[in-house]
Amino acid sequence: MKLYNSQSKALVSLEPVAPGRVGIYCCGPTVYNYIHIGNARPFVVFDVLRRWLLSQGLAVTYVQNFTDIDDKMIKRANEEQTTVAEVGEKYIAAYFEDTKALNLMPADVHPRATEHIEEMLALIQTLVDKGLAYESGGDVYFSVKDFPQYGALSGQAIEDLESGARIEPGEGKRHPLDFALWKAQKPGEPAWDSPWGPGRPGWHIECSAMASKYLGETVDIHCGGEDLLFPHHENEVAQSTGATGKQFAKYWMHNAFLQVDHKKMSKSLGNFFTLHDILKEYSGGAVRMYLLSAHYRSPLQFSDGQLKQAQSALERITNFGQTLEHLAISNGDRPRLPEVGAVLLKAKQAFADAMDSDLNTADALAAVFEMIRELNPLLHAEPATLSGEECGEILETLKCFCDILGLPLKAEKTADSRVEEILEQRRVARQEKNWALSDQLRDELKELGFAVEDTPQGQKVKGV
Repeated sequence: MKLYNSQSKALVSLEPVAPGRVGIYCCGPTVYNYIHIGNARPFVVFDVLRRWLLSQGLAVTYVQNFTDIDDKMIKRANEEQTTVAEVGEKYIAAYFEDTKALNLMPADVHPRATEHIEEMLALIQTLVDKGLAYESGGDVYFSVKDFPQYGALSGQAIEDLESGARIEPGEGKRHPLDFALWKAQKPGEPAWDSPWGPGRPGWHIECSAMASKYLGETVDIHCGGEDLLFPHHENEVAQSTGATGKQFAKYWMHNAFLQVDHKKMSKSLGNFFTLHDILKEYSGGAVRMYLLSAHYRSPLQFSDGQLKQAQSALERITNFGQTLEHLAISNGDRPRLPEVGAVLLKAKQAFADAMDSDLNTADALAAVFEMIRELNPLLHAEPATLSGEECGEILETLKCFCDILGLPLKAEKTADSRVEEILEQRRVARQEKNWALSDQLRDELKELGFAVEDTPQGQKVKGV
């Protein structure tokens, strides 16, 4: 598999530290609000990376953190007249609820910053002992000037970075690029004991501490949105490599922004849409389809139109799958058609080539839809030409593709017992040519949120 490494700025072959095993660290959310759909893009993209590697027989350990102590969380707790811990619990629960709709696989470990203070303190102490960090008024800063490789990840020279940096009033750091590893307690803030006095960790130190705890001193793949490349990931490299003397991550992957009117979606610009709200209008599968519709390193425009297109595209897949399920049961034995095997082989190869080419989900989806386009005429031929066995083989291939992409194979609103009862009544009504009753039952299904289609293979129902 070839991956684009943000550090080398080139496509490179994936060669894990330990053969057959891949450790992935994906930067998670700061839990002071519902995540916006731009935040969801890396979670979906790198969930697909994990699924693809697993499908190739690799053992994957996937770690995604929660930042549950931060200036924004303290501000939100004050606004809501509650505690930082309660804010964290509220929005971590919301994260799991919303991302469940996106069919994200839970991480193998979801570490929280507040549960790893001990590891952070040990890492900070190592940096102090090595002369790479210093204490100032209860704060502890990383000394950028003492780490010559600083800027290598983002491709920036210290001299260029210095031109726009300055020391804010009240900061005790020696150099404008130095960043906080530990922050002295301010009145009313949560705090933990440390060798430098009560305080709390800086943002960057948590990921270095938790990545090394769960994935070792060198991580295979470290990923996140491109907004994290600098300073967050640059600072992680400085801390981790500074402490261990080893390469922190072999591969860095960064997804491009979601954009609104060609501007980055962000809370600071006020042009963001929370996933929580979007899921009130669109299914999780449609949102996931939308997020995978472009290569992860390409900007993706956000609009209702794009989401509607994704919903329609997903329906093509689910309708195709539903037809295959009917035919796999209803079509008997027939001579096999050589073109079916050829189409499936071509689709599998195109899908694998796309995924191995820097996780190109757009081309992988194109392979799926090309397979559907080529096989649809055979599915709907009169008289039927495909055997039930062939339909089953096509369905298994489609299921494999959907499992890797994390897309639902069936309409996400499923028929309950009442819907099944109405469908049976309608089947009997049509058999008896009672068209008035058939239409009445169709309307009842519509009120329950389902549309029914009459096909030669019987009734097909889907959520609307």
